[in-house]
Amino acid sequence: MKIIDLSLPISDEAFEVHRVQIERVSHKAGVKKFNRVIMGKTFLGKLKYALGKRIVKKEDLPDEEFLSLETVHAPVHIGTHLDYSFHYGSKSENRPAKTADEIPLEWCYSDAVKIGLTHKKPNEVISSQDIENGLRKINYSLKPNDIVLLHTGADKFFGTPKYFSDYPGVDICAIDYLLDKGIKIFGVDTMGIDRPYRFMLTEFLKTKDPKKFYPAHFYGRKREFIHIERLTNLGRLPDYGFKIICFPVRIKQTGAAWSRVVAIL
Repeated sequence: MKIIDLSLPISDEAFEVHRVQIERVSHKAGVKKFNRVIMGKTFLGKLKYALGKRIVKKEDLPDEEFLSLETVHAPVHIGTHLDYSFHYGSKSENRPAKTADEIPLEWCYSDAVKIGLTHKKPNEVISSQDIENGLRKINYSLKPNDIVLLHTGADKFFGTPKYFSDYPGVDICAIDYLLDKGIKIFGVDTMGIDRPYRFMLTEFLKTKDPKKFYPAHFYGRKREFIHIERLTNLGRLPDYGFKIICFPVRIKQTGAAWSRVVAIL
């Protein structure tokens, strides 16, 4: 058995549109934080702490170290993650939209297929015909509950501004094609399933046509689907004959959730 990691990290060093901050408390500083937190639970404790009293001293601990602690401040759309219908709108298929903690886990472990789309340009969309051509090329027929991975190669730009500007989007007709085949989850190695802001927003502001603005995401209000964003290493996978695990982190009432997505060969 071989496992290939298809997940990007949550990093405060990579270029991101949204703010990402990871507070890191070192082993040495952890002693001070422990005292401040525990003693800060009461007014008397706060007073004693301010006067220099400590309930645990570094000299009391092995190597004078406590435990490290990291606190992550980041949107759930940073790093590799699954989007569900609540992200797209308050309703999907005329029912209340579902949050990421409601994603059926049985959908998140399944046979998978990779469709090669590295020829698609940033201003283009991936159509149903592109998917059909890709499947025909590898002689594969989709079956219900397959997890479909769309390989554009755009993950090579991760950590740079190009990651947000140089990738193709997914057309609504492609989503329809996958859903009609019984697909529950599909994934992309791009920042999102809609075209980059520089194309989408420019056209929307010029035409005021709502079909130009997040069409793939908003389509989730009409038809329910789950997609994975920010995959990586798809080039290391065979075309098919492997399984994907993409269990979402159980965060209450969010439209997306982080996932350590892996392929099992």
